[in-house]
Amino acid sequence: MKRYLACLLVALSITACAHEEKKDPSEKPVEVLYLEARKAFDEEDYKGAANKFDEVERQHPYSQWATQAKLMSAYSSYEGEDYDLALTTLDGFIELHPGHPDVAYAYYMRAICYYEQIVDVGRDQQQTRMAMEALSEVVRRFPDTKYGRDAKFKKDLTMDHLAGKEMEIGRFYLKRKFYQAAINRFSNVVENYQTTTHAPEALHRLVEAYLALGLPDEAQKMGAVLGHNYPGSEWYQASYSLLTKGKTLELEKPKKAPKTTAGKLKNTVTGWFE
Repeated sequence: MKRYLACLLVALSITACAHEEKKDPSEKPVEVLYLEARKAFDEEDYKGAANKFDEVERQHPYSQWATQAKLMSAYSSYEGEDYDLALTTLDGFIELHPGHPDVAYAYYMRAICYYEQIVDVGRDQQQTRMAMEALSEVVRRFPDTKYGRDAKFKKDLTMDHLAGKEMEIGRFYLKRKFYQAAINRFSNVVENYQTTTHAPEALHRLVEAYLALGLPDEAQKMGAVLGHNYPGSEWYQASYSLLTKGKTLELEKPKKAPKTTAGKLKNTVTGWFE
């Protein structure tokens, strides 16, 4: 994030508007206000810096400094971990300046404010979902920018986080023998988070749940999907062991996993995930 600040600060090195403004005697020159705000920021007085940058906009709303000061106010609030205030400021900037050259940065910073608030998988994931939506918007609006590329990377991490939450709940249900509830959670991971690191375990847990319900055919289907997509996975080895007990079911033996990139799961049995 800080490397983006350097680029933004270069943009702030602009001259004041050429036209004369009618000034109140209590007002300070825009350059003085900006330097005071920047000094507060450099001294890590982020709340004070945000207030001073706001003052630039208040006293000189029609100057070329005003829009940049608004972004710097949001960034100061972000650095001070006052994410709600940063979001409010950024939303105002986006609404008032949708065509500004730095609007991509505003959308990106907005997404990062949500991203920084993602909590551990053991707690409510509302912030995670909001981060996902905001990051997706950056990717959709600005796909070929540095903001879009970084947002896509963070979106993948956020997806993994959401999948982790589903897995935690699914394991909770499975341990307590609420098998259908567990199946719903693990199926959600397989269907909606199949490119995350949790997909192999989710398939194995489905094998366990279906076997516990006395549904070996369904378990066999999940095992086949797991074996086709993750043949060298520890989870496939565990499923293979379960499904071949008593030699009542046939699966291909586990083998060394090929080097592949994440993608859609391939179901060689039913086409469910194709």
